[in-house]
Amino acid sequence: MGLGDIWGLWRKAAAEQANGGGKEQDVHTRIMKRNYEAVPHWCFHLMLVIVMALSLYTCEGFDRQLQLPSWGLLLACGIAFSFTLPIGVISATTNMQPGLNIITELIIGYLYPGKPLANVVFKTYGYISMAEALTFVSDFKLGHYMKIPPRSMFVVQLAGTVVASTVHFATAWWLLMTVRNICDVDSLPPGSPWTCPGDDVFYNGSIIWGVVDPPRMFGSLGNYWQMNYFFLVGVVAPVPVWLLSCRYPRCAVLRNINLPLIFAGASGLLPARSVNFVMWGLVGFVFNHVVYRRCKAWWMRHNYVLAAGLDAGVAFMGVLTFVSLGYFDIYGVQWWGGTADDHCPLASCPTAPGVVARGCPVVP
Repeated sequence: MGLGDIWGLWRKAAAEQANGGGKEQDVHTRIMKRNYEAVPHWCFHLMLVIVMALSLYTCEGFDRQLQLPSWGLLLACGIAFSFTLPIGVISATTNMQPGLNIITELIIGYLYPGKPLANVVFKTYGYISMAEALTFVSDFKLGHYMKIPPRSMFVVQLAGTVVASTVHFATAWWLLMTVRNICDVDSLPPGSPWTCPGDDVFYNGSIIWGVVDPPRMFGSLGNYWQMNYFFLVGVVAPVPVWLLSCRYPRCAVLRNINLPLIFAGASGLLPARSVNFVMWGLVGFVFNHVVYRRCKAWWMRHNYVLAAGLDAGVAFMGVLTFVSLGYFDIYGVQWWGGTADDHCPLASCPTAPGVVARGCPVVP
């Protein structure tokens, strides 16, 4: 799917909205328009104005402790606004959502180096706001299919957001004021639950991208400047596929090549094993090509049910694995799918200084 497809879908949706719909709309949309009133646009515009004003006050007030100036906030909101539509279309058609977390950290790291809190705030407004917007739209889509009144959905979403954010902020503030040495693993008593693993991710990201800053890693001062060529790869990669699809318009394989989906899937390659991708490709090929060609009607009825069943199976097996193995402290299960990718003989070598092991270097 390219920019032309995304632009075409947006123009079609905008034209249907302007013309009040018609026979081309699906049955769910016709039922919802006939039975319920839509949420007025001014409600969304009012929320945008209020949130933007509060965000500007938060960044510029409080003695500017968040370090992010107003131009950084507006830039972050502009990035979220620009990417919400294309990433939303990709997410709606492929169920995969490419993230902007690294992109936002990289941009503000170059523009405003040495500011860790500004880096975190910019990432929050530039990436997490877009992700929350898509989650909001996804909830509305579920309510659309379940025939829930849109205005009731809007009120519930708004009330839930206000209550959840208020309780979250109050709880965090209370913990910071009452728990001594919170999130400090070295100073906490043994067995303390306040280790804050999720906060460590944000903290490490602020240090890497804010304090160290990207030029010392991906610029002329760093060792990984070659990684910048992958931005060029991302720009050029769709061009040959588009040219081939124009040259051979009847080729279904070329029409179905989705470069953003391929790149997003490859982002999970490192923590996953090759057996995961082999099984994913096998199931996808069998059910999306063989079954589709032989029994199109069955595929159209049960494809999404199969996808939901596979997701539910993964969750069920996760619980079953914990109950049968993790609950009894059984770890380190060895099987061919978990060891086929192990090609680093030094990975099991000791890292303590002075320890001698056969075939391993001695750490001084």
